[in-house]
Amino acid sequence: MQIISAHQSVEKWGVFEAAFEGPSSGNPFTEQYVRGSFRGAFETAEAEGFYDGNGIYRIRFMPSYTGTYSWRVETSFGDAEGIFEVYDASENNHGPVRVAETYHFAYEDGTRFFPLGTTCYVWNLQSDERIEETLRTLEENAFNKIRFCIFPKHYDYNLGEPRSYPYEGTPMDSSVLTKENFQKYTGRAEGNAFDYTRFRPDHFRHIETCILELQKRGIEADLIVMHPYDRWGFSCMTREQDILYWKYVLARFSAFRNVWWSLANEHDFMPEKTTEDWELYASLIMKHDPYRHLCSIHNGLIFYNHHRPWITHCSIQRQDLYKSAELVDEWRETYRKPVVLDEICYEGNIQHGWGNISGEEMVRRFWEAVCRGGYPGHGETYMNEDDILWWSHGGKLHGKSQKRFFLLRDILQETPGPGLMPWKGAGWDEICGVPENQAALPVKTYYLFYYSFMRPSFRDYWFDDETEFSVCVIDTWNMTRTDAGVHKGHFRVQLPGRAYMAVQIRKV
Repeated sequence: MQIISAHQSVEKWGVFEAAFEGPSSGNPFTEQYVRGSFRGAFETAEAEGFYDGNGIYRIRFMPSYTGTYSWRVETSFGDAEGIFEVYDASENNHGPVRVAETYHFAYEDGTRFFPLGTTCYVWNLQSDERIEETLRTLEENAFNKIRFCIFPKHYDYNLGEPRSYPYEGTPMDSSVLTKENFQKYTGRAEGNAFDYTRFRPDHFRHIETCILELQKRGIEADLIVMHPYDRWGFSCMTREQDILYWKYVLARFSAFRNVWWSLANEHDFMPEKTTEDWELYASLIMKHDPYRHLCSIHNGLIFYNHHRPWITHCSIQRQDLYKSAELVDEWRETYRKPVVLDEICYEGNIQHGWGNISGEEMVRRFWEAVCRGGYPGHGETYMNEDDILWWSHGGKLHGKSQKRFFLLRDILQETPGPGLMPWKGAGWDEICGVPENQAALPVKTYYLFYYSFMRPSFRDYWFDDETEFSVCVIDTWNMTRTDAGVHKGHFRVQLPGRAYMAVQIRKV
């Protein structure tokens, strides 16, 4: 077997890759295999390779330690082996994100991670110009996670064809579709003329480029692997075709440190898939992702069972017309996992109730979720003459909420410990977040009160008679922070009588 290339060195949590020349006849996606083992002083792992077209096969591995690694690859057309060196991670490489302290997140090197995400379903399948515009927009904002799809999406305001398809073949509405080439690809008399056993490597190669562009910007790629919004037949493939797809996706994307797995967007809107199917696909992740990336499944109206051990965190779309962030306390206690509100409606003005809340309401939901110990997600759906909506296409943001997340990000970074939890000692008419496990500490150190749409002109506080606290009044909408002095015992904080105010109280 001819080795085309193999990295001699790679940084910790980077990607080692080896490429080989192999058979291109027949169907390499189903008739050939590539399997590798990797061994370092503190780590041993196995990984699957994949066919990348034009007679080229690749295998990837993400090392978690520095030092010398050996590798051995076995294929259906020959074997190869070698060694490579792993050097220290670069300054902005903190490794993959993990669950920390039950309800929160941290990178593998221990650096805390507070997700402030956005949804942009098929930004990666737009033109090069729009993709660059989307990346510039992400650079200008505080988002550190983005949800997007591998398959193209068919839905309101998203009715065009994608830049590429994941499979060889021809979409049904193409002018070049004939009965002869349809039957050649599928062996069927009607339907979409895609061959679900032959991937288009350029489609997946392009998504890898997008993942790496996000990685350069410190943004996690929350990959939606399946979804119901489809006119090409991808959501209705057989279980065997799904398994082939999952294995290919896992082989190609697992080694990238900023990948998260979302089994589906709105799983309950896919009647062709059963709980048995989802559990099978989750088992494939457990088997073929040696890096234990974060894993979730997103709901439409019905929650999946977030108690399942393969689910690392709750990915939640609100189920109630009004309540979303208000239920974070309940979901934390029920599932004892991080609660990520990946869809709490979109700031916008389209006709759908999920896509026309105000910027003020989006910001309110963000702060309420954070103070209750959860992690909110943004989206935007403003009508425009080009029908280019951020929620689907990316491009530019037109809303008012996104710039206000910088302040929230800064406040989260000031939080002691792994993150916030709801404080049971708060009054019935206020929301307060305190550091996780603060109740176990002899001296309380930090409180973040949020008054939502309420408009108090002052609030009285008392924690104990001895501890001195510095107080800061925060206008979450106007993005101001006002020093309110140092206090102890019983004290009063004057407020402006406006909505969306917060009070940050820290032990001196």
